[in-house]
Amino acid sequence: MRTDNDTAPDPASAANAAAAAILADLADTRHRAVVVDSPPGAGKSTLVVRAAQELAVGGERPIVVAQTNNQVDDLIKSLAEKHPDIAVGRLSAGDYSAPQALSGLANTSIGPTLADLAGCQIIVGTAAKWATVRDATFGWAILDEAYQMRSDMLLQIVERFDRGLFVGDPGQLDPFTIVGTERWIGLPHDPTQNGVSVMLEHNPGIPVHRLPVSWRLPSSAAPTVNEAFYPFTDFTAGTEQGTRALEFATAGFGRTDLDETLTMAFTTGWALHELKRRHVPRTDTETLQTAADLAARLLIRGAIATCELSRDGRPLTAGDIAIGVAHRDQADLVRTALARTGNPDAPGVAVDTANRLQGREFEVVIVVHPLSGRRDATAFHLEAGRLCVLASRHRQACIVVAREGIADLLDSHPSTDPVHLSVPAKFPDGWEANQVMLDKLAQHRVAA
Repeated sequence: MRTDNDTAPDPASAANAAAAAILADLADTRHRAVVVDSPPGAGKSTLVVRAAQELAVGGERPIVVAQTNNQVDDLIKSLAEKHPDIAVGRLSAGDYSAPQALSGLANTSIGPTLADLAGCQIIVGTAAKWATVRDATFGWAILDEAYQMRSDMLLQIVERFDRGLFVGDPGQLDPFTIVGTERWIGLPHDPTQNGVSVMLEHNPGIPVHRLPVSWRLPSSAAPTVNEAFYPFTDFTAGTEQGTRALEFATAGFGRTDLDETLTMAFTTGWALHELKRRHVPRTDTETLQTAADLAARLLIRGAIATCELSRDGRPLTAGDIAIGVAHRDQADLVRTALARTGNPDAPGVAVDTANRLQGREFEVVIVVHPLSGRRDATAFHLEAGRLCVLASRHRQACIVVAREGIADLLDSHPSTDPVHLSVPAKFPDGWEANQVMLDKLAQHRVAA
């Protein structure tokens, strides 16, 4: 039985071996596609950059497909800085304005058409932009965050390349809003599936690789996240127990419950700050203010983070902290609550929904549990990917704020999803994932 202190022997060797196997399959002309499944923080972007460089050096002119403009900008920056001898192109909209981070890159060109990027060895753009291209074909495409690409979008761009490397995290949020989809379930052209699932369903024999190490999640978190959201894929933390640590620069006075929760999180990597049982609207002021107060309290006490990147420790700033919620109106209210704390640095804390926090990384994450204070457990709030995103953004500690009673809510709303012919069962379902997470958080509970 795995425990939260288990780590893989020599994670770097395991990660390098996985990368070598992936690159070997890229060179194998028998494969029209290669899929790479990645846990949170396993180095997807690093793999994308390395694969693009290998293909370019080998005489190919690969294209890279990302899902958002921010992802494209990040990839452009990484490619240009790590491989200054390779000309990189940014396929963009006509009114695109390059961020400051890209303006000083000498080996980068930006243009709205392929003709503007004729001299580039690697061209990067969003899936939506590539869907407007009709007059070119490339040997290779690398699709980043491929599980967040809709299958209909993949169909629009698939004729632009002969072979594809699909890199993504299967445990994250699907690129769809949960609506009535019964009319399509079980059909081979179901448009609500993601691009990777459709591609694998219609192309048996495609090699599927799995990255074995999460370099983001600490040793306290990787086994729990693995069990809850990736039950068929084992991965481990890239750092050993004791490599990362949090401590306070000042003693705690005042809010005893907040300090107790922060101490629990700093000591064990997890904390459940549990408020009194009550049915409340999702805009419950007490819950959202508590999340803001925890962030402000952490800043007031001057947390110091030690890790493999800062062995002598460094003070945490507001930019190292995030508060994750399920709804945009909750995010707006948390931002207002941060301003009410009176801490001038608190408004700098990142506050957003799981959808918008996806792909980002912080030292400490405070999560407002999607099921807190609810009378029912809807499909939206039970979505495994939503909780997975919220619980896997941190490098040091995760604090969950919730009202007592979530376990009873889950017991009164058991998983009753219907079984459909020709549709593989989705694992883990949200009910099961929530139970695993609650079992873990119960060991780190602090009653407010």
